[in-house]
Amino acid sequence: MKLRTTLALTILTVGLTLIGGISVGSAVADDQNQNQDEQEDQVQDSDQDEPTVSQRFNLPIKTGGGTQLWTDHVYRSGCRIQQNSLTGHWRLIDEQDVRRAWGSRDACQLELDRLKPLIAGVPTVPRHVVVLLHGLMRTHHSMKPLETTLSKAGVDEVIRFAYASTRSSISDHAAALREVIEAMPADTQFSFVGHSMGNIVVRHLLGDLQRDGDPAGVIPRCRSMVMLGPPNQGAAIARRLAPTGLYGWITGKGGLELGPQWADFESKLATPSFPFIIVAGDVSDGRLQNPLVDGSSDFVVSLDEAKLDGAEAIHTVPVLHSFLMNDDRANELTVNYVMAH
Repeated sequence: MKLRTTLALTILTVGLTLIGGISVGSAVADDQNQNQDEQEDQVQDSDQDEPTVSQRFNLPIKTGGGTQLWTDHVYRSGCRIQQNSLTGHWRLIDEQDVRRAWGSRDACQLELDRLKPLIAGVPTVPRHVVVLLHGLMRTHHSMKPLETTLSKAGVDEVIRFAYASTRSSISDHAAALREVIEAMPADTQFSFVGHSMGNIVVRHLLGDLQRDGDPAGVIPRCRSMVMLGPPNQGAAIARRLAPTGLYGWITGKGGLELGPQWADFESKLATPSFPFIIVAGDVSDGRLQNPLVDGSSDFVVSLDEAKLDGAEAIHTVPVLHSFLMNDDRANELTVNYVMAH
C-alpha cells in the first residue's frame, strides 16, 4: 500500500512538473527572472499611494521582464506595457527589461509615447512580425533561443509575448494578445509560433476575431503558424490530474480548461485559416513512459492530442515536451516554415 501511494505521488509530481513543459535547467533560468520581478513588486509595495500622471516617480530598476505574474498588453519597439495579475497595477519596461513607468495604464502609455513616439503621416513599411508564445507555467524567457534563431534568419521582428499563464483564463490571455496585435501598424503581417498552451491562446484569439468580424483585419495578414507540442484535442494528463485538486491550484483556470473543462471550452477555438504545421515530440521508443498519457507522446501531449485537421504537415522529433522549443531539429523545421511563408 505504501509503495503504491509513493508511486502515485511520484507520478503526480512528474505530471504536474511536465504538463507546463518545465525542466530543471530551464526552470532555474525562469526562476531567476521571476525573483527580479518579485523584488520589483516589493519596491512597488513600499509606495503608499499610486501616483497621478503628473506626480509619478519611477525608480528605473531591472525586472525579470514579465514572469508568472505579468501579461503584455502593449508592445512598441521592444517596450512593453504589462499588467500584474495579482495587484492589477501597470508598468512600462524597455528593451532591457528596465522599468520606466508604473501605476496606471494611462501613466505608462504617456511615458511610452515619450520614449517611442509614433510619427503621424509617415508611411510604415510592411513588416513580418513573428509572435512567440510560451506554454503553461513557463515564461517568455523559455522562447529566447527560438527568438535568436529567427532573428538570425532575417525575420523583421520577433515578439516573445509574456502572459501570466497560471493566473487567468485562456480567454484573458487571448484578449491581451489581441490588444498587442491590433495596436500594430495596419500593414504588419504576422506569423505565430506556440509551445504547448501558447497554441491554444492563438486559436482562441482567432476564434474571437472571427466572432467579432475581425474589425482590424488581422486574419488576412496572418502568414503562417508553427505549433510545438500543441494540446489541440485537450490533454488527458490534465483530466486525470484535475481530481486531485492540486493540479487546478497549481495551473489555474487555464490548466483546467485544457482538462476537465475542454468539452465546453473547445468551441471557443478556431483552426487557422492560414498555413500551419505541427511539430510534436515522440519519445515512445524510450524506456520511461507516462501512464497518464495514452499512446505515443512527448510525455505530456500525445500525438493524437496534437493533431488538428487542416495542418499542412505533422512532424515528429524524439524530444520531451519540455525541450521542443530548444531542439535543433524542431527549430530548423520552424524557421524553414516561417521563412517560406
